Amino acid sequence: MKRSIVGLAVTAATLLAGACAFAQFPGMQQPKHYPWSDASLSPDSRADLVVKEMTLDEKISLVHGQGMPFFSNAPSESNGGAGYTNAIPRLGIPAIQMADSAYGVTRGEAAGRYSTALPSDLGAASAWDPDSAFQYGALIGRELRAEGYSMTLGGGVNMPREPRNGRTFEYQGEDPLLAGVLDGNVEKGVQSVHIIGDLKHYAINDQESGRNSVNANISKRAMRETDLRAFEIALGISNAGGVMCSYNRVNGDFACENSYLLTDVLKKDFHFQGFVLSDWGGTHSSTKASHAGLDMEQPDKIFFGDPLKKAVESGDVSQDELNDHVHRILRTIFATGLFDHPVVKQVPDVEGGYRVAQQIAEKSIVLLKNQHNLLPLSSSVHSVVVIGGHADVGVITGGGSAQVDAPGGSAVPAPAPKNMMEAIIHIQWLPSSPLRALQAQMPSAKISYVSGDDPQAAASSAKSADVAIVFAYQWESEGMDLPTLDLSAAQNQLIETVAAANPKTIVVLETGSPATMPWIDKVAGVVEAWYPGIRGAEALAGILTGAVNPTAKLAITFPKSDADLPHPKLVLPPPESEINFSDPGADISNIMSRMAKGLPAFQTYYDEGLKVGYKWYDAEKKPVLFPFGFGLSYTTYAYSGLSVTPGDSTAVTFTVKNTGKRAGTEIAQVYASLPDAAGEPPKRLIGWARVELAPGESKQVSVPVSQDRLTVYDEASDSWKLVPGSYAIRVGGSSQDLPLHQSVSF
Repeated sequence: MKRSIVGLAVTAATLLAGACAFAQFPGMQQPKHYPWSDASLSPDSRADLVVKEMTLDEKISLVHGQGMPFFSNAPSESNGGAGYTNAIPRLGIPAIQMADSAYGVTRGEAAGRYSTALPSDLGAASAWDPDSAFQYGALIGRELRAEGYSMTLGGGVNMPREPRNGRTFEYQGEDPLLAGVLDGNVEKGVQSVHIIGDLKHYAINDQESGRNSVNANISKRAMRETDLRAFEIALGISNAGGVMCSYNRVNGDFACENSYLLTDVLKKDFHFQGFVLSDWGGTHSSTKASHAGLDMEQPDKIFFGDPLKKAVESGDVSQDELNDHVHRILRTIFATGLFDHPVVKQVPDVEGGYRVAQQIAEKSIVLLKNQHNLLPLSSSVHSVVVIGGHADVGVITGGGSAQVDAPGGSAVPAPAPKNMMEAIIHIQWLPSSPLRALQAQMPSAKISYVSGDDPQAAASSAKSADVAIVFAYQWESEGMDLPTLDLSAAQNQLIETVAAANPKTIVVLETGSPATMPWIDKVAGVVEAWYPGIRGAEALAGILTGAVNPTAKLAITFPKSDADLPHPKLVLPPPESEINFSDPGADISNIMSRMAKGLPAFQTYYDEGLKVGYKWYDAEKKPVLFPFGFGLSYTTYAYSGLSVTPGDSTAVTFTVKNTGKRAGTEIAQVYASLPDAAGEPPKRLIGWARVELAPGESKQVSVPVSQDRLTVYDEASDSWKLVPGSYAIRVGGSSQDLPLHQSVSF
């Protein structure tokens, strides 16, 4: 009780200070009037008025960060986040206070701040729900504002070309349409409360191993139709104020000084009007980066401080170019409403955060196997043994800059850190106990727990129980990739041993990426819970007991083995291309200095091109463990009556019927197979719909498909084209279950 109440409380001093500040500025309006205070003017006009009044030093001060406050003595203006740009009091321009916030606001524990740990982004993406994505972002935005921040550093939308990527849990799945729509709505939600949104890591930052030095070799067509397409869609929905360029090189140039990415594509083709900020330590030059389209260096001023000022004074960087950087930052401050609605610390709505987290988790948990309808657990189940995964005390979270502090501290104490990076990046469990949640949901049953450290003891407990539930996990984090998608040998052995003792064994997975399952044929059920957040246990208990009917479907393919991946062997950097973060003598200034100098490049080749995720397995005819878009329910659905009306917006109409005895929500998916002349993978996702149905109910569904979802990128003309010919439109419940199909010509 102490952990759940006291650990969640914001200190009285923080609450009082926030309440007093809010009382002083109830309307949150700027106290002084400037010419650019006129909200009837366009953001561009307001930014232009400010730029005309700025000195060179003021302009330079706006295009770089002021250090990493949590690593050093923070200036008084800092709010203690990952970084910030200073205010310009003379002109009424507020500081931009930035916080890492991929699935909740990070690093709040040390300052006595509460933040809601939401389900991981990949988990939330499995809801396929733009409305939930908006609520996800809006909650993060509200808590950023309540804690005194004005910009999120979340918004990950990279494609999992390497699903062992340590940040796969931060991203929105393997399809650019799905990822773009969902992340666009997340950032739209963030900006709905006048907080600057962010999309990252732009671009092709698809692995963590050697991320500061890897050179991603990839064709323009492959970029435009996959990773960059996701960014384009997300920007079109959100109008995010920031785009963070990534650490890696792309076709020879660092992403943060890559004119093709930043200027040709992002600012010209995508019509991006916000500002580009570097990933932390991802800037490597002054003049080249400025010319390429980088607007802000973070977290310091190694290149965009005095060196950029000297470049402007010498004429190497024009005043117009500098003014464009400054204008974009100022425009964003006005366009997002940050200027007109200054951030004032407030009391966070803890219970409201809990509710949102649980609702999203319930939509995120995927039922993958349910032999003999063992789930939901029926009233005839009198004894359940919960085994392993620290399921008696909590649920696991992802690590790195995305990690949200566990309220009251990790439910499972972390080992003592050996160096600086271990002190920052370490495994944590949120205090949401699956054991206690199941006990609350099943008060008449005996629910016990066994650690699983001794597989034979666990098997003995399982043998005497009606049902055994084994919890297994795979922790992943920024800065490191998984060596394999397989679980640890000890966990695999535990699952096999328990399943041999009790055929009614269910495995609950808490992973940030797909997991391989050598034991899949020996267990009765598999539930993918992802990193389910602060109310993950309660959501999971609802799914297991049937209080909630599972609706989620995979946003990423689960392959049978690492050998089936496009790159079976993880591409690792040579030692000289890596920063040794485990060196006990390492400090942040030395690390930043090495990163800024640019480490020796090593190469990765994305020769699979357009074939990302399910497109790879389709094209290579590789069987998978569970396909993209797959997920079971406690009811069943039938599809019929497909009608396709082509046009500038093609209407795909069909009927879905709930053929079971429970109400449910089906995620109906629409794919297209393009003409052979297009040179595309066998099919691509072009739309979907969430369909709520009562038992026996039928609904006609119409999914509009804009023509851009059918086009291909032509490198020769640098344009998108609709290839003439026959298009097969396919509809069904997953990428490999598409019973309806109809051909149309364009």
